[in-house]
Amino acid sequence: MYISDDLNVKTIRILSAEAVEKANSGHPGLPLGAAPMAYSLWSRHLKHNPGNSKWLDRDRFVLSAGHGSMLLYSLLHIFGYDVTIEDIKNFRQVGSRTPGHPEYRDTDGVETTTGPLGQGVANAAGMAAAEAFLASKFNRENFNIVDHYTYVLAGDGCLMEGLSSEASSWAGTMGLGKLIMLYDSNSISIEGSTDLAFKEDVSKRYEAYGWQVIKVSDGNDLNIISAAIEEAKNEKEKPSLIIVKTIIGEGSPKKQGTASAHGEPLGSEQLQAVKDYYSWGYPEFTVPAETQSFREEMLKKGKSEEDKWDALFTSYKEKYPELADEFNEWYNGNVELSEKLVNDESFWNFEKDMATREASGICIERLVKYFPNLIGGSADLAPSNKTYMKDRGDFSKENKQGANIRFGVREHAMSAIANGIALHGGLKVFTGTFFTFTDYMKAGMRLSAIMKLPVTYVLTHDSIGVGEDGPTHQPVEHLAALRSMPGMITFRPADAKETAAGWIYSATISQKPVSLMLSRQKLPILKNSGGEALKGAYIVYEPGEKETEGIIMASGSEVSLAINVAETLFSEGIYLKVISFPSFELFEEQSDEYKNMILPENIEKRIAIEAASSFGWHKYTGLKGKIFSIDTFGASGKAEDLFVKYGFEKNHIANEIKKYLK
Repeated sequence: MYISDDLNVKTIRILSAEAVEKANSGHPGLPLGAAPMAYSLWSRHLKHNPGNSKWLDRDRFVLSAGHGSMLLYSLLHIFGYDVTIEDIKNFRQVGSRTPGHPEYRDTDGVETTTGPLGQGVANAAGMAAAEAFLASKFNRENFNIVDHYTYVLAGDGCLMEGLSSEASSWAGTMGLGKLIMLYDSNSISIEGSTDLAFKEDVSKRYEAYGWQVIKVSDGNDLNIISAAIEEAKNEKEKPSLIIVKTIIGEGSPKKQGTASAHGEPLGSEQLQAVKDYYSWGYPEFTVPAETQSFREEMLKKGKSEEDKWDALFTSYKEKYPELADEFNEWYNGNVELSEKLVNDESFWNFEKDMATREASGICIERLVKYFPNLIGGSADLAPSNKTYMKDRGDFSKENKQGANIRFGVREHAMSAIANGIALHGGLKVFTGTFFTFTDYMKAGMRLSAIMKLPVTYVLTHDSIGVGEDGPTHQPVEHLAALRSMPGMITFRPADAKETAAGWIYSATISQKPVSLMLSRQKLPILKNSGGEALKGAYIVYEPGEKETEGIIMASGSEVSLAINVAETLFSEGIYLKVISFPSFELFEEQSDEYKNMILPENIEKRIAIEAASSFGWHKYTGLKGKIFSIDTFGASGKAEDLFVKYGFEKNHIANEIKKYLK
């Protein structure tokens, strides 16, 4: 306990309210109500070094209720992170390091981007799973080099979102005992009392999930909160939920305990009333001298914590040099390995025609040789997605060394858990589901892109080739949706060799998520496919010496169809080259010279063939182009019959192209 505890809590509360008031935008209610619980955690339990926010064995803190971002920024400031008082004053301004919601990479000490409610709960579950896996792999007796907790602060809204239910159920099943959630239970949401739509007994729900539940009735009592956290830390087999009763906007006589305290500035009159309530007589944006001294104390304490770990790791390296080297490699990567992978001819070798989902499964098995830190799984679809790694075990409550993650039917949580694993560091993570179910996990995929996280999404059954399952399972608009997402690399391979290219790119990139769209049906291995696919688009078929009359572009299962069409037309004296186009995004990264070589400006006759929405192709076909696509939903029936029904048949397309060329 520190002499300045009471003053420090007041400082957090007032700084947060002042920043919201100055910005004339933000959420003052959560910081005013939840400051004591956050401070109790940070000052008495959180193992961290404000002087080095990336120390590997730090505890993780996730503010799932990201709208209360000023609470986090105030904590970061008074504990000594690189968040200045000027940053606090610039809250929510363009270019500031204190954006409206916490943004990973923007602010020192922020572990993940939060704001979409519940995402942080799932991120924290992923972080805790990563810690458990790495500890099981590297720790030895008297050498716990991976030994930290993951804490998450969530609100009523987070626990209403179905995402947190999925993630919490999974975390309980996996026995993530070092995951601790503090629940800011203030019974208020934007529309008013949570009783309007949320009357369940949260404690019973979490007990049913397999969590330890602890209740704290006074959200201002630092000692009781601290004791609850200690109790949670002592429970090794279950994650813990600490329900802390708070008053939203506490200290504002007109707004506390009401919805108006949630998401709007207090106003000058109520801000002054809050200052009077807390006997705060300092000028605006003042951090008292005692709190500044506390900051220096925290910096020294944090450095001491990391120094102890450094000494432990030095001894570990002396006793277990190979493990220490592997530990560093898992966290920092190995450039030589990546280069060897690209040049490994066996990685590109496939002996028979196969579905690209099958080729992907082979690639995953081959990747393990290069990346033993590869971890991942599927939303109860591993046999269909081909995502199960042989001889690597299942991650579970009983076996934290298993590399196969059983996410269950939880796509929404799966993407967010994977983000948490990627954020933690040390592991390469992938997920798997049917492409159409990206509808369920788009929020997490979007955050992968926003945070530039190297998560691989294995998305199988990529078209009407799904067949009899019908339109609910046949993705049509999904490819265009992912292509429209900034920062997401989409890759729809035409055959097994292009699938290898997609996996090589995904395994070696460090700051982008990759979506691999894979076929259910068998596809032929193309004569000229391979590493050129890494450029996003390349010439896969050229008929001969005669000048090309036009270009056919296609991706995935339609590339072989496009080649068949071009060969048919060639036999009739029509010369068209075929471009395999697995990735719009990778193509756009190429030089202007290369792009013009693939799509010469003087060739206006351009055709695109893709069993998906036409949206997005017009950029490459131009106003005079022609697109064979599916701009309706699919139907139930045999895949081969559906392709004919929707016009993806050689003779039909060849005849239509002849009309178009005339």
